[in-house]
Amino acid sequence: MISSLVLVVEDDDEIALLLERYLGRAGYRTIKASTGQTALKHLQTLRPDLVLLDVGLPDIDGFDLLAKIRGNSVVPVIFLSAMDDSTDKLLGLRLGADDYVTKPFNPQEVVARVGAVLKRATGVTRNEVIRYEEIEVQLESHMAIAVTESGRFELPLTATEFRLLVCFLRAPFKTFERASLLDVCLPESEAFDRTIDTHIANLRRKLAERGQEGYIKAVRGIGYRFARSTGV
Repeated sequence: MISSLVLVVEDDDEIALLLERYLGRAGYRTIKASTGQTALKHLQTLRPDLVLLDVGLPDIDGFDLLAKIRGNSVVPVIFLSAMDDSTDKLLGLRLGADDYVTKPFNPQEVVARVGAVLKRATGVTRNEVIRYEEIEVQLESHMAIAVTESGRFELPLTATEFRLLVCFLRAPFKTFERASLLDVCLPESEAFDRTIDTHIANLRRKLAERGQEGYIKAVRGIGYRFARSTGV
């Protein structure tokens, strides 16, 4: 079995080498990029299974690079940043990051985060399809489908957004607390409860772009419920 390939996007050679060493010990294959342009080339040609992305790159801001990545890829991305600010974390998550690690970090923790995100991206029950009204998720192929009068269209969801959608579809009309959604979708993360709002906003937007509006209803003071809004 071929091990997962991790793209380490980091311009500090010492940090990059440290990450590659620990990831290698954990059984992962790694490839390094010290600039954003090199990272984009590796993404296109090597198709890594996960990206560790430093925010402070010499040629392009990490947030801008993530936006470019999310333009055509749903590869899991973990941000590495020296900025321990909730605004920066929320911006990264809003752009589609799956997790956020603040420097200085314990490399063993980063490896654990990598494993957790990859598990969320691939660790689903095989040969199962879940449907609710015009939305369908195929767990084996890790695809989310919107069914419209014009046809069937794939939703470009990140691993976290996909797990959120699966959680909702398994129990439509159930009201989930933010903390429980966070446990399901980001079990190894140190993210705070409100982080889930950003992932919900991204999921709502992507559903709406495929004509699937009104499914996710905020329940004030509690969390979210998945069902068509009826005005009730």
